Parts: sequence; structure tokens; C-alpha cells
Amino acid sequence: MNQSAKLVLDPAFTVGTVDPRLFGSFVEHLGRCVYTGIFEPDHPCADESGLRTDVLDLVRELGVTTIRYPGGNFVSGYRWEDGTGPVEERPRRLDLAWRSTETNRFGLGEYIAFLREVGPQAEPMMAVNLGTRGVAEALELQEYANHPGGTALSDRRIAHGDKDPYGIKLWCLGNEMDGPWQTGHKTAEEYGRLAAETARAMRQFDPGVELVACGSSNQGMPTFAAWEAKVLEETYDLVDYISLHSYYEERDGDRDSFLASAVDMESFIENVVATCDHIGARLKSKKKINLSFDEWNVWYMNRPNPHPVTDWQEAPRLLEDVYSVTDAVVFGSLLIALLRHADRVTVACLAQLVNVIAPIMTEPGGPAWRQTTFYPFAQASAYGRGRVLRTAVESPVHETAAYGEVPLLHTTAVQDETTGAVTVFAVNRHQREGLPLEIDLRAAGVSTLVEHSVLADADPEARNTLAEPERVVPHPARGTALEGGVLRATLEPLSWNVIRLGTSSG
Repeated sequence: MNQSAKLVLDPAFTVGTVDPRLFGSFVEHLGRCVYTGIFEPDHPCADESGLRTDVLDLVRELGVTTIRYPGGNFVSGYRWEDGTGPVEERPRRLDLAWRSTETNRFGLGEYIAFLREVGPQAEPMMAVNLGTRGVAEALELQEYANHPGGTALSDRRIAHGDKDPYGIKLWCLGNEMDGPWQTGHKTAEEYGRLAAETARAMRQFDPGVELVACGSSNQGMPTFAAWEAKVLEETYDLVDYISLHSYYEERDGDRDSFLASAVDMESFIENVVATCDHIGARLKSKKKINLSFDEWNVWYMNRPNPHPVTDWQEAPRLLEDVYSVTDAVVFGSLLIALLRHADRVTVACLAQLVNVIAPIMTEPGGPAWRQTTFYPFAQASAYGRGRVLRTAVESPVHETAAYGEVPLLHTTAVQDETTGAVTVFAVNRHQREGLPLEIDLRAAGVSTLVEHSVLADADPEARNTLAEPERVVPHPARGTALEGGVLRATLEPLSWNVIRLGTSSG
């Protein structure tokens, strides 16, 4: 490749400040995410609550903040009270969403205990069932979880061993209610009315509650945009966010299009923002609805499950994708897309956290390890806090079947508001050739190259597995140099890059 990419950074031009909630994740009662994932009382590493401490260590290292629970499709048939009280008295139920048997050994109290063990950065994001249930059940859950005491439901929580309220502020009003696969699927009109009624009632309990209305399950839905418009007409003054969900996979061997998946994600975000602002203008409202991208990932939906599964199993092996270097590069590009829209995407949840299309894998009774996708997320969470800078980019392009002409460089940059340090996140989408990169940093006030970390491999299919848990790890780049306020580097083919730059004072 003869052409190089150029990037100019100036802290005077920013997108917005990153909300820590952008680095959220998702725990659903699906497959082995909960059971033998985060919760395995008989495991040698289990603590007194049944939580796997080896997994807790990795969750902290990953740097997740908000953790959404308990679904997902699961929530639309879930009775929250089944997961409370003495474990031996909890009912076993059929989960229609994933055709599994739910034991309810792990429920609301265990979820809150898990968050507390992860640490103070882990904030609850609770979904209410608006598929088979409604306003009354949402209010009962809110009272059980958040009222200090002196009522039947709050006293029940205290009797169950939790004296202090859970303090859940962020709530999802159902899940993917536009999807025909969803138990209790509704039209936009039906859902909009129910969401408004639920939101209004929950605000009577707590005027400061933060609420997420269901947007489209993906941009390809036939009702996309019309769904958002109708739902927001009903709920605009009652909710704070509308949700987006999107998953990506390589199709028909078209890797170039797969590597450009973030083109679709950015289009999705911008189209939802336009729809939100259109409804706001129609309603003559000064309020801005923000976006909760509360399900996103690489997910191979069209691959057969290699594990034998029968209906109504407990915690079957479902959706246990093993991610390659290529998947991790796409994953990193999706993170870049979220950061590039940090002014409006203020909540995001990687789906999911453990075992199920997850950055962390476990074996029952055995070890836990990091997938390839673990590293981009951990690095973005660690170094992607601060102000997102606008990027003036010149990049060579190539043609893709799905998205047309696409830049080979996908990038963003974040400046730490305390130290002034700048981190550049960059992906080279070219499968075979390195990409020379020049970054003009003269206005940024940085003077030192702290690190240039690369996730890439000569084998684009390389994976971390039980047998080789550290086959793929980030490595230092060669030849990167900062001189006279200009950084020069060559991004390896098909690579995720983190370039950290410091100031003389910090």
C-alpha cells in the first residue's frame, strides 16, 4: 500500500465527554452466563455467596460499569419474585425464551451481591417484564428493591436478608418488544402506551428514576424508525433513553464487509438520533433523548451449536462463540463507533459478560480465561475516559460489498480531562497490508509516547481456548515514534491499536 492515513487532533474540537456507563455489560439468564459462569457454589473458587472469585477478578480487570439484568428475551416471561427468599423454596420454571429450565437459585439479591463484589463502579440496570406482566408488577419490584422499609414488600426484602435498599436508578421498560420472537410482542402503539403508563407510575414512586424505552431490535427491522417515532410520541417526556441492539457476524466469507461492521453501527446511531430529535421538534421540546446501546457484540447467529442441547435443560451450552483475532478487531471497531458518538450514546452494554457471546469463558469446576475480545474492551474502559476529540482523518479506502467504499482507518481519540493525556484507538481494516499512519498532535499538548499496543496475529483465525488460554494477547508495536509533535506508526494488517500519549506533567 503506497497511501498513508493522516489524523489531526486538536482538543479545541470535541464530541463530548464519555459517560462511564458506556462500558457496561449484560447478565441474562441464558445458557451458562449465570450458572457455572458468575455463579457456581460448588466451584473451588466460589465465595460464601456462590460467586466465582476467578470470574470476579476478570470482571474487575475488564472494567465493566453498568450491568444490565436479567434480560434480554428472558425477562419477558420472568416473575422477579421467583428469585427472592429462601433458595430451597424458590420455584422451578420453564423459560420460553431459551427453552430452558430456570431454577431461580440466582435472583435479585444474588445479582445485587454480585455487583457489590465487582466494586463501586458496578451499577445495576434492571429490566422489568412488559411482555407477560405490566405496571403493577413493575411497581412491586421497584418497591421491594428500593423502599427503605415499613411496607409489605420492603419488609419482605429485609426479611430475605437485605436491610438496605438496592438503590436501582436505571430501569429498562421491557426488552425488544418490536420483535415477533418476544414473549408478549406488541405493536408500537400497544408498547408505547404500556411504557408510558409504567414510566408514569414508576416516577410517582421516584421522580428521579432513569428509564429506557425499547427501540428497534436492529436497524433491519421492517418497523425501524417508525417504531421509535411512535414509542417516543407516547413516552418522550417520561423516559431518558431509547434502546438500540445490534449484532454482527461474517457472512458468506465476506470478511471485508465484516471488518466494516461499524459503518452500520454508526448509521444506526445517527438514524436513531435523527428520529429522536425529529419527535422532539414536533413536540416543541427542548429535551434531548439519549441512546442506550444496551446490546451489542459480534454474534454468529447462523452457526450451528457444537454442543448437544435438548429442550428444558438447566443452563445448557448456548451461544458459546469462540472469538478470533478478526472478531476482536471488529469488536474494537464497534467500541470506536460508540466512543465517536459519546455525546448521545451515554449507556452501552456489551452482551454478554460470561460464556454467552462473552469476553470471559469458564469451565464448570475448572478455569476461567480471557477471549480475544476481552482486550479491546479492557483497554477502552481503562483509557477511554475523558473527552472524545473530533478526528480530522484522511485515509485510503477500499470497496466492500455491503457498505460500498469504506476508509481503511477507523479511529477515535480520548483526552484525559485531568492529566491531558491522549489515547488514540485505531483499527486497520486491510486484511493483508500495513497502514502507515501520521498523527498531528502539535495542538494536543502531548510530548511522550507511553505505549503503542497491538492486537493482531499472523493467523487471523487465532483464538484463546481452554487448551491455549493465552494464544492471543496484545503486543508492543515496532517503529512507532513521536517527534516534533507528529507521531508516525505503521498499523499492522487487520489490527486493533491503542496508542497512549502523555504530557510532561502527567
